[in-house]
Amino acid sequence: VRDVLEERLVKRSVPLKALTFGEVEKALGQTARQKVTLQEGIPSDKAREIVKVIKGSKLKVQASIQGEQVRVTGKSKDDLQTVMQLLKSTDLGIDMQFTNRR
Repeated sequence: VRDVLEERLVKRSVPLKALTFGEVEKALGQTARQKVTLQEGIPSDKAREIVKVIKGSKLKVQASIQGEQVRVTGKSKDDLQTVMQLLKSTDLGIDMQFTNRR
């Protein structure tokens, strides 16, 4: 069943890193139950890790945690694109999406 779920989510362009699978529980009869949670936003501990990675890169950008998002500001578009590439190459175990709001 897990394979079918993952296959359908991939068809709908939902990243599989956004899923967290719980324990398999016994249910009535010979059935089983497993909870799957979908990630919304960035957890606070992962947000702090992202800010550390950005500050460790020594780029001229500022990173701030705003709720379930991390906002990165800088004067140069090239610096912001470098930060995006850095975060994509760093495996933090979560799905990240980038938006540009100028």
